Amino acid sequence: MEEMKAAVRGRQRTPEPEISYFGLQAYLGTTKHMGGLESTRDLVEMCHADEHAYVLDVGCGAGATACTLAKEFGADVMGVDLRESMISRAEERAAREGLTDKIEFRVADARDLPFEDGVFDIVLSESVATFIADKQRVLSELSRVVKTGGFVGLNEEIWLNRPLPGLAETAGSIWEIEPEILTAAAWLQLLKGAGLRDIAGRTFAFDVRRESSQLKRDGFDDYWRMFSRTLSLYIRDPAFRAYMRDERRLPEDVFDYLGYGLFAGRK
Repeated sequence: MEEMKAAVRGRQRTPEPEISYFGLQAYLGTTKHMGGLESTRDLVEMCHADEHAYVLDVGCGAGATACTLAKEFGADVMGVDLRESMISRAEERAAREGLTDKIEFRVADARDLPFEDGVFDIVLSESVATFIADKQRVLSELSRVVKTGGFVGLNEEIWLNRPLPGLAETAGSIWEIEPEILTAAAWLQLLKGAGLRDIAGRTFAFDVRRESSQLKRDGFDDYWRMFSRTLSLYIRDPAFRAYMRDERRLPEDVFDYLGYGLFAGRK
């Protein structure tokens, strides 16, 4: 009975979502980045995470990567996100998975992190800096809070080939990416500009198999919660119904040009 009351109180506290790309992700309790769970694991391994590491997950979203770090690699994790609603979802996820002793979450801006210099062994960020105009400032902040000898790792969207006229604008408007999407070479230069060394990068085209690894990351229970929230919101909220009707499809050839890169550097 007490568990049921707590569940009801939790539903009552859930605010109505902002009808936007990230606002809806926070409400539904999901976080997306290209490459799914496989790319997260690859990036974590590029940064040499283990049970001794203290990791900062910048733009943690709904907490999937933070939970993967704690569960699979044994790391202690601090997750930060700009949205309080995302932090709430991340805390819910960590509690469901029994990881609250390994993970802490805070509201924070990637451009102005509330930590002293050299606190973390590893700093990770997945599909965050792509959405921020001053990317060098973000990279400098990530580098500032990592220890000397520690690693900074990124998973970010890239142009594999120069896009056709209008394609960049169309993709950016659908995903609400206002800044320019960069090439892999530009991301590597940003890491160098942040004072990192031993920089490595791997680029990937869109791959259905890798993308589908997100299904394994989230699991049936998570997808059922997302479906239930989506259906409930669609029924009761005219603004959400209008957003879904107006939502444009990506051009069929976008992934001939758009991919993602995994980048890591040592301080």
